[in-house]
Parts: sequence; C-alpha cells; structure tokens
Amino acid sequence: MSIIKNLSFEWLIGVRYTRAGKRSGRNSFISFISLISMAGIAVGVAALIIVLSVMNGFQKDVRDRMLSVLSHIEVFEPGGSLPDWQKTAEEVSANTEVIGTAPYVDSQAMMTRDDTLRGVMIRGVLPDQEPRVSDVAKHVKQGSLDNLRPGEFGIVLGSELARAMHVYMGEKVTMIAPQGQVTPAGVIPRLKQFTVVGVFDSGHFEYDSSMAFIHIQDAMTMFRLAAPSGLRLKITDMQRAPQVAMDLARHLSGDLLIRDWSRQNRNWFAAVQTEKRMMSLILTLIIAVAAFNLVSTLVMTVTDKQADIAILRTLGASPASIMKIFMIQGALVGLIGTAVGVAGGVLVALNIDVIVPFIESVFQVQFLPKDVYLISELPSDLRWPDVWTIGGIAVVLAFLATLYPSWAAARVKPAEALRYE
Repeated sequence: MSIIKNLSFEWLIGVRYTRAGKRSGRNSFISFISLISMAGIAVGVAALIIVLSVMNGFQKDVRDRMLSVLSHIEVFEPGGSLPDWQKTAEEVSANTEVIGTAPYVDSQAMMTRDDTLRGVMIRGVLPDQEPRVSDVAKHVKQGSLDNLRPGEFGIVLGSELARAMHVYMGEKVTMIAPQGQVTPAGVIPRLKQFTVVGVFDSGHFEYDSSMAFIHIQDAMTMFRLAAPSGLRLKITDMQRAPQVAMDLARHLSGDLLIRDWSRQNRNWFAAVQTEKRMMSLILTLIIAVAAFNLVSTLVMTVTDKQADIAILRTLGASPASIMKIFMIQGALVGLIGTAVGVAGGVLVALNIDVIVPFIESVFQVQFLPKDVYLISELPSDLRWPDVWTIGGIAVVLAFLATLYPSWAAARVKPAEALRYE
C-alpha cells in the first residue's frame, strides 16, 4: 500500500484506466478490448519462443548427428595424402583446444551386390583411434568397429546402405575403385570383395545411406595411397572450430589445407538460418498485429475519457502528464502480455517432450512418423538470448503503439471536451 501511495498521479490514473470500471459499460468494453490486446501479445510472444526453440532443437539434433560421423576439423594436403602425418599430429596437439586426433583416408567408390549398384563414400580409419574424433563406434548397432582388421578387408556399412543393398552381417559386397588397372587388354576396373562386419546407424539419412568404413591399411591398399589422406581433429568447443582452424593454419608447417565442420555443411546451415529468420519475421507480425490492436484500444479510451482529460487539465495537469497517463496504460498492457507470453512460451518449450506425446495420445496422431523423419520426438532447445530478444521486441512494439493515442490525448482542449458534458 505504501508503494501505491508514493506513486505519481499519472501512474495511479494509468493503472486505473487499465482496469474495467464497475459502473460504466463502455469502460468494461474498452477493458475487454485491452484484454484481447494483452492476450494477442502473449500468444505472439509464446508462439515465437516455442517455434524458435523447436527449430533450434532440430538444428542441434541434426548437427549432433552430423558430428557423430564427421570430425570438428580436417587437416589434409592438396595432393591427397599426408606422408608425415605423425609430425602434423604432434604440431596439432600443441594447441590446447585440440583433444583428439586420428588419421583417415577418404575416397569414393562403387559398391555392388547382385544387381544392386551404389556410389559410396569410403572412409579408412584406425578403429582404436577413431573414437578420439567421432562417435561412430557408439552408433554401430550390429558388429563392432573393432572388427576392422588390416588385411581382412572388413567393412562397416550405414544402415540405410545395407538395407538398400539387401546385405547382412557376414555377407560380402564388391567394391570397385575409381582408379583402373592398366593391362595389355586395356584399362580394367579394380575389384575387391569386402565382408560386412558391422552396421552403423547415426540417424542422419545422408551418411547412413552413402558411407562405409574400412580399415585405413585396406583403404590405402585399395586406392593405392602411400599415406593417409589427412588428420581428423576433435576440439573442446565445436562452436570455436572456425577460430581454431584459423589458428592452426598460422602455426602448422607444410602446405596444408584445413577445413572445419561448418564449411563442410555450409549450404545446409545457411538454409536453416534463413528459415529461422523468415519464421521469426512472420511470427513477429503476430505481435505487431496485437500492438496495432492496442492502438485502437487507447484511441477508444482517449475518446471515452475526454471529460476526465479536460478536468485534469483545468486542475493544472500538463499535456506531458496527460500523455504519460496513456503511455503508462499502454505500456502496462504490453508488459503484462509480454510477461505472460514469456512465461507460457518458456514453460511449453521446456516441457515439449511431455506435452507433445500427451497430445498425440489424446488425439491418436503422430506428428513425426519415424519412417519419414527418422526421429519420433519433437526436439526443443530453449536459448535465453532468444527469449530476452523476443520479450524486448514485444515491449518496444507495445510502447510504440502508445505514442500516437497518448499524443492525441495531450492535444485535447478542455473547453471543447466539456462543452457537451
């Protein structure tokens, strides 16, 4: 109560105008419109927070699935092989942000079984060192990455690739290398049979349907390489991969190329960012519409309160004080609507893993069929900077909506307002 008593009369009147009057039907109607404006702002803010959280969740989920197969940074030579890779590994490890290194061989090949032919990305790895830079070993659902042994020509296939080729554990597939073999009869393709010793499922269709792992020694033999293609690196913070790559480029010896994970998937991440911006812009229009509704509410209030404005002016209130009264009324509607929207949006975003299954069970629907989207749960990644930005935009729009009606109230002339009262 003491706080209310210490408020200026502009605040007292502004708060009073926000509430419905007990004796005036018009006041009740105006306050109802004000409530609708408040609800519109709340819905817009909540929708924007929830949608951005879900989109962030999808982006994080896909990124994590990519990086379960890819490495954070790759170091390689333009010629296609890195003979002194041990020396490069020592130089790379001098960087405190690098926590794991492993050599690799990358190449493309054709894979065939019966009448099925597929183009495949082949990656040669050292099974004991690969877990330092990726999570492929954790995603092997059948067999094991450790089953890859030099000279035995074993292969670990992606789950979608194995399904497409109708191949199972222990069966053989034929790999066709792109480099042919020159003979007196001409150039003939080089073929080698590999035994399936594992099947991995990363959850990312592109890699599960087009990638296979073999031992690095078998890869060097198959593709006639004298050394690994390069080094794959894992760092402490994958978000700093571009900065770490630039730092390594300045300190590594030799003519080396360095590529981080964001460059390998630049088009995908650019598309996601564009989609997020457009979705944010579209949903912000919901808040803008609610703000425009707030303009009409305040205009109606100013028209209804002209006699009150005239009396206040004759009692000595300045035009600035009148303007402040209606700005306070509009700002309160915007602040309350924003607060309710932020609370609701955050609550839903944090519990979307419970809310969505409940809705699916009640209405007997499935929003994300696993056979189509490869994931059956709606991911959510709430980021507080997004929440504060959305709340700030809503408050600013609500404040801007109060300017014209408040300015119109300040220009009311007492004599004209009281003439017909």
